[in-house]
Amino acid sequence: LSLSYFCSDHLALETWRLSPLRIPHSCSALVHVNLITRNKRPTKMVCIRMATVSDLPAMQNTNLWCLPENYQMKYYFYHQLTWPQLLWVAEDHDGKIVGYVLAKMEEDESQPKHGHITSLAVLRTHRKRGIATMLMRRSQREMADVFDARYVSLHVRKSNRAAFHLYNETLKYEIHDVEKGYYADGEDAYDMRCTFRDSNGKPVGEYARLCGEAEETKEAAATVEDIGQKVQSVEIAG
Repeated sequence: LSLSYFCSDHLALETWRLSPLRIPHSCSALVHVNLITRNKRPTKMVCIRMATVSDLPAMQNTNLWCLPENYQMKYYFYHQLTWPQLLWVAEDHDGKIVGYVLAKMEEDESQPKHGHITSLAVLRTHRKRGIATMLMRRSQREMADVFDARYVSLHVRKSNRAAFHLYNETLKYEIHDVEKGYYADGEDAYDMRCTFRDSNGKPVGEYARLCGEAEETKEAAATVEDIGQKVQSVEIAG
C-alpha cells in the first residue's frame, strides 16, 4: 500500500509497510521516502524511522552542523530514554543520518498535556525535499496517539523565515506569544503552537487530516486483506 501527498516545492511519496492492527503506531510503519525535486530528477531513497540509541551521536553531529543551539549528549539520552517514540531520524541510502527531530512531552501539570519540539535539523545537502515536514509529522502523530497530547509547542527565531514558513504555512502552527531575548545571543523567539484536539477531544486541523489519511489506509489494508483471504479460499476450494 502506498500513501502520497504534495508538500511545497516537491512531490514526496511515502510507502508504508503496514501491519493490519497498526499497534503500536510507532512500531508498525517504516516510512521510505522517494523524492523528486523540481527538475524531476529522482534522488536517492531516504528512510524516515524512529531513532535508536546508536543514532544519537549522528543526531548530535547534525545539530552541530546545522544549528547554533547545541546540547550535551546526556540531553539526547534523556529524550531517548524518556520519550523514545518522539525521536525520529532521516537516513539516506548509505546509512547516513541527514536529519532528525528531537521532541518531548512537557511535564507542567498546570497546563493541558502537550508536547514540545526541542530541535529539528536537516543537513543543507538534503533540504527542500520535505524531509523536515515528514519528521515533524511523525513525531507529532506519536505525541497525539501515544501520549494523548492536546497540542505541541516550539520556539523559532524571529529572523528564521524558512523555519517560520515551514511551521506556519506547511504544518499550520500559530504564534502564541513572543519571548523577548529567548536565545543566548539575545534574539527574540516566536512561541508557536499546533493544536491536535479541541476541548472535547475531537481531532482538529493538521492532526485531523492525518487521522483521516490513517483511516483511509486502514480501510485499504482491510480491503486488501479481505481480497487475499477470498483468493486463498478459492485456491483451497479449487
